Amino acid sequence: MPTTRRKRSPQHSPRRPTKKRWSGYVTTHSNALDLDRSVFTWTDPHRIARSLKRSADRSHRRKSDPYRSAMSMLTFYINRAGKNLGSRQRGVLERAKAELRRLYKRPASQKRPTAA
Repeated sequence: MPTTRRKRSPQHSPRRPTKKRWSGYVTTHSNALDLDRSVFTWTDPHRIARSLKRSADRSHRRKSDPYRSAMSMLTFYINRAGKNLGSRQRGVLERAKAELRRLYKRPASQKRPTAA
């Protein structure tokens, strides 16, 4: 009779623990922007957008223009938080994106029609 192999539990995984949460590491130790502590957990979209704008405008280490750096960091966090991000906080961060566009005097995003 063949024996079945048991899967290893996550505690015994050969992975290094520092690579497990690389997106969290990028968010807290970004080389491009010096973000305020816990900026993505705030509940005021205008405050989040102002903080990102201030960080992007002050930074000299970024590779692109300030608007693009700030929007990239916000989008990165929204995408990487994934299913762990609650619907309320996701809405706050989406409104922060709109507020960031307004602060930089950029046009609103064009919504693409969904195929139904």
